[in-house]
Amino acid sequence: MGIGKASDFKIYNEEFYGGMVETLTQNADAFNAASNGALKLVPTRRKGDQVKESFLKLIANLITRRDTTSVAAVTDLKAEMGENIAIKINRKIGPIAQTLDAWRKVGLDSSQLSFVVGQQVGQAVAVDYINTALSALVTALLTQATAGFDHSAESPTTMTHSALVSGMGKLGDAAGRIVCYVMHSKPYFDLMGQSIADKIFEVAGVTIREGTIATFGKPTIVLDSPALTNVTPTPDDFYVLGLVPGAATVEESEEREIVSDVITGLENLVGRVQGEYAFNLGIKGFTWDSAAGVQPTDAALATAANWDLTATSIKDGPGVIITTK
Repeated sequence: MGIGKASDFKIYNEEFYGGMVETLTQNADAFNAASNGALKLVPTRRKGDQVKESFLKLIANLITRRDTTSVAAVTDLKAEMGENIAIKINRKIGPIAQTLDAWRKVGLDSSQLSFVVGQQVGQAVAVDYINTALSALVTALLTQATAGFDHSAESPTTMTHSALVSGMGKLGDAAGRIVCYVMHSKPYFDLMGQSIADKIFEVAGVTIREGTIATFGKPTIVLDSPALTNVTPTPDDFYVLGLVPGAATVEESEEREIVSDVITGLENLVGRVQGEYAFNLGIKGFTWDSAAGVQPTDAALATAANWDLTATSIKDGPGVIITTK
């Protein structure tokens, strides 16, 4: 069996990474800045399949009335700790294989191919990050009735400013923590249409119009993500998220590994690119249920039973969810 040598390979990882990093950097800026830090993308390195963090639970009835006329014994309160788990998600890139002749025929060489594929992979990785985070956010928030407002049964069923107000109201005095909205383009344009139809101006305009398409001073991220659509009912339901800082955190927890080589022994030389990466996902106020195991599928991440509320109050969770048509 022959042993491979450097001369047997054409590796253009610099070009590949150049295209990938350029695209990922652009999307990372949007991930962090555009959401006011509600959706965080953090480069870090994590061993194993889970990141566990303990925290001190809120002690109930910590402050009570004291009777100055009594010396009776009182019951001690105990401090308890909870645990939040961010789960590691493993992905592969490709493999992508193409004859070198095909690229010569269109006037490109393998180094150009590496850069172009790197750009596509960078975009695909960023989309994977956001879609996975949104899927988990929607799933977790839907498990908590106190965090959701169902506008789909009201009239009109489409997105309105009143629905935004009702959604914010789910956090009560913590509503001011909401720093951005994330929504599908359908409710986004419904809300835009309502703004035009209502001719918002003067006093109400000061309150409503200070945000993107009049969203109460909060930026809006518009994403046609499948995580924001429920196709089971007819017509579809759409989810609008009002998120607080750190609602979801994606940690790039392992180095991306990209390998390029040339396959011989075929009628034509074939160039192949394959890669692997992993990231950890954590949801504010929720933990990944350890009973659900590791290496989760997309279906497991979208299963309500796999996300457990650890926050004492939903006010300490990731935010609110509004359902519209």
